[in-house]
This record gives sequence, C-alpha cells and structure tokens, in this order.
Amino acid sequence: MLAQAVEQARERDDYVGEATFEGETLEDLDLSGLRMESVRLINCTFSGCDMENIGLYDVELKNCDLSNCKLARSYWKNARLTDCKALGSSFDRSSFKELSLTGGIFSYSNYVETFWENCTVKECDFKDAFFSEVRFKKVALSRVNFSGVSFFKTPLKNLDLSDCNIDGIAFSDTFSELRGAKVSALQAVDLAVRLGIKIV
Repeated sequence: MLAQAVEQARERDDYVGEATFEGETLEDLDLSGLRMESVRLINCTFSGCDMENIGLYDVELKNCDLSNCKLARSYWKNARLTDCKALGSSFDRSSFKELSLTGGIFSYSNYVETFWENCTVKECDFKDAFFSEVRFKKVALSRVNFSGVSFFKTPLKNLDLSDCNIDGIAFSDTFSELRGAKVSALQAVDLAVRLGIKIV
C-alpha cells in the first residue's frame, strides 16, 4: 500500500523507492516534501493530496489521476506520464527535466514560473491552463492542445507550435512572447489578424 510506504518513509526519514503501486485511491494524503525514486504508479487516484515540494526521480505514472492536487515546487527528473489527468492542479514553480508526457489531460492547471528542460509533450490537453513566466529549454511538442492558454511573459522562442492547437492563447499587449516561435502558415494568419494586420 502506498499510504503505508509513505508513512514508513516518514518514520525512517527515507524515500519511497523500487516499488509498483496499482489501483490505489488516496484521499487527502500528505506527500509534501517526499522523495520517490524508481516507482511505478498504475491506475492510481490522488484526491485532494498535498504533494508540494515532492521529488520524483525515474518514476512512471500510467492512467493516474492527480486532479486538484497541490504540486507546487515539485521536482520531476526522468519521469514518464502516460494517459494521466491533472485537471485544476497546481504545479507552480516546479521543475521538469527529461519529462515525457503522452496523452494526458491537464486542463485548467497552473504552471506559473515552472522550468521545462529536455521534455517531450505529445497529444496532451492543456486547455485554459496557465503558463505565465515559464522557461522552456529544448522542449518538443506534438499535437498539443493549448487553446485558451495564457503564455503571459513566457518566451516561446524555438518552440515548434505548428501542429498544436493555439486558438485563443493569451499574451502580453506587445505579443513579444511569440518572437522566434515556429507556427504554421494558417496559425500565422490567425495571429496576424489578432495583431490587427489586414491581409489582402
């Protein structure tokens, strides 16, 4: 049981590692400040859990639900999330390094002041999420839904958004965040219209 493993790690001032947990439902569990290493979580649900400052190293989450959880200042290193949910969750000021996200739903979640490095995001839904003041470094995107996302003060230089949904994305008044971003011709037309450019 994951709850017992967490309790034991607290008692030993240790970490949860080298284990697989499947089909568990955890409610209001305090995982803050915990370290998990080489852990697999399959079909697990975290409801209202406090996971602030958690450290996740070489972890795999598959079909897990982290919706409405507190994950601020969390640290993710070499983690893989497949078909997971984190609707309305808070990841602000977290760091993601060598993270792989595939097929997840992360709508209405908060990524303010996060740092992403060497990450791959494929076929995920971030509708109406907050990506303000984010730093991206070597991030690969494929068919990601960013519709309605706020990228306020987030430089998108070198990000390839050409096959992503960027309908209704929000920027600062100057649209400076878009400098150096890669977009498709159709996206460029839509953005030009929003900038007040008349295309003839």
